[in-house]
Amino acid sequence: MKRRHHEEHINHERWAIPYGDLITLLLALFVVMYAVSAVNETKFRVMAQSINEAFNGTGKVIEPIREATPAAQVPLPNQSRAPAAAPIAKIDVPIPPRNLPLPGHEGAAPERQEAAASVNTATAANTAIGKTEAASLSQIADEVQRAMKPLIDKNMVSVRKTPDWLEIEVRTDILFPVGVAKLQAPAEDVLRKLAGILSPFPNAMRVEGYTDNTPIATATFPSNWELSAARAATVARLLTTTGVDPHRVGIIGWGEFRPTADNATDEGRNRNRRVLIVVMSDKAAPARFYSDADRVDLSAAGAR
Repeated sequence: MKRRHHEEHINHERWAIPYGDLITLLLALFVVMYAVSAVNETKFRVMAQSINEAFNGTGKVIEPIREATPAAQVPLPNQSRAPAAAPIAKIDVPIPPRNLPLPGHEGAAPERQEAAASVNTATAANTAIGKTEAASLSQIADEVQRAMKPLIDKNMVSVRKTPDWLEIEVRTDILFPVGVAKLQAPAEDVLRKLAGILSPFPNAMRVEGYTDNTPIATATFPSNWELSAARAATVARLLTTTGVDPHRVGIIGWGEFRPTADNATDEGRNRNRRVLIVVMSDKAAPARFYSDADRVDLSAAGAR
C-alpha cells in the first residue's frame, strides 16, 4: 500500500525567535549606554590626566622668581610719568637685630613675651566679664528687694548675695500647705513678680526645695526628697510659664538634709521648710552646690 504523505503545516510563529533576539540586543545596548553615561567625570579626568602625564610628562616648567616691580615706579592711571630722579648713593647702614632681650632679661624668647601678652589680654577680658556679671546680680538683688519689701519686713522672703550668686529664699508658709506641693493662691502672685524681675536677665537659675525632718510616707511622696523636689519643680514651672526661659532653670530637692535651724522646735522646722531661687553667674554655677561662701544678707541690711 502506498503511504499517504502528510503535508507539513507552515509555522507562522517563526518570527518570534528573531524578534526576541532583537529585543535582547536592544536591552543590552541600553544597558551599555547607561553604563557609559554614568561614568564619574571627575575620576575619569583624573585618570586621563595621570595617563597623559605618565606618557608625555607633566609639561610644567619651574620658572625663576622675578623681582617685584617697586610700587614707586608703577605709574597710576591717567597720571603723567614723573621725570626720573637722580640715583641716590647706597649707604650700608648696619641694622640692629630684632627681638633683643631687655637688660636683665638676657635669653628671654619673643615667644614668651607674646604668651605673656596673650595672658594679660585674657585676664583683662575675664575681669570685664566678671564685673558685668556682678553688676547683673546687684541689679537683680535691688529689684527683688524693692518688689518684695513687705514680705522681707515680715521675714517671709530673704535676699542674700555672694560675689558669684544671689539667693532668694521664700518660706513655704506662703507657698505650700503642710505635706503637699500645690501652690497657694497668694504664692502665685509672689512668684509672678519674681518671674517678671528675673526674665530679662540671662543668668542661670536653680530652684532648690528643702523640708524639715518630719517623716512623710505617702503614695505621692515616699520621702522628703520627693516632696522637696516636687515643690522646687512647681515653683520652676510657674516661673517658666510666666516668662523665664526654661533652658536657664534647673531644680534640686535637698529634702531634710540641709537644715538652717534646729528641727527640735516648731520655729526651727518652719525655717527649714523653704524654697531657694539661686541666680548664678556662669563661673559660679558648679561651685554653688559644694560650698556656701560668706554672704551678705541684704534683707537684714534693708530692714535696718
